[in-house]
Amino acid sequence: MKKSNPPLRRVIVDFKKLTHDILDLLVTKYPDGYDEDNIVTFRNAQNELVECVEVRTIDTVYLVKISKRLVAAMEDFDADDDDDSENDLDEIEDTDEVDLEEED
Repeated sequence: MKKSNPPLRRVIVDFKKLTHDILDLLVTKYPDGYDEDNIVTFRNAQNELVECVEVRTIDTVYLVKISKRLVAAMEDFDADDDDDSENDLDEIEDTDEVDLEEED
C-alpha cells in the first residue's frame, strides 16, 4: 500500500518579510530571473489580484509576491554571503499561511 505524502504548507511571503533562506531558494530556482510562465496569479481575500513566483522546500510552498524590490533583491543577492540570520525555514515568522488549490 502506497503511503500518501502529507499536504504541503502554503505560505505567501511579501518582500518586506523575505528571509535570506527564501531569497536563496529564489535565486537558485531562477538564476536568470523569472518570466511570465513562472508567475502564479490569484485573488486574495480582499479580491485583489496577487502575482507571485513559487519556490518549494520539502514541506512548504512559498509564494513570493512580485515587486520591483524583489527583482532588485534577486539581482543583488550574493549566494556566497554567509548571513548568520536567525531566520530558519522551519521558523519563518510574519508570513501569511493560506490554503490554495494547486494548479496542474
